[in-house]
Amino acid sequence: MFRRLIDINLTGTFLMSKAVARAMMAANKPGSIVLVASMSGSIVNYPQEQSCYNASKAGVIQFAKSIASEWAKHKIRVNCISPGYMDTALNRVPALEAQKKIWKSLTPQDRLGNVDELNGLCVFLASDSSSFMTGTNVLIDGGYSCY
Repeated sequence: MFRRLIDINLTGTFLMSKAVARAMMAANKPGSIVLVASMSGSIVNYPQEQSCYNASKAGVIQFAKSIASEWAKHKIRVNCISPGYMDTALNRVPALEAQKKIWKSLTPQDRLGNVDELNGLCVFLASDSSSFMTGTNVLIDGGYSCY
């Protein structure tokens, strides 16, 4: 399980970022890369045990900071978004209803996020409006990480 999650979440992010940056550098074009981690890279989820997932997402956050520092000289900005518990098809199954109640109760906004609520942040980070932001991880979790 650990190797699979590292391969998908961290190695996949590394390979994609490297390919995109290489193209930007070859074209001598500035740009922005927005990586997707998870609040799980910054907190320990309760009550589920998912240390492998958490470690892989923490790696994405640290990777974003590292390459933001390295690639700034090429005018490439790198930022990261970390969604909290989101209402997706993956958790719309009866077996997770009790779990979702716990997640909601631990989230100050008392709900799961809507995937569309991530769009504005992604557009902002990709745009020139965030031209002085790089190496930042933004949690968008309904306040879950406040506790």
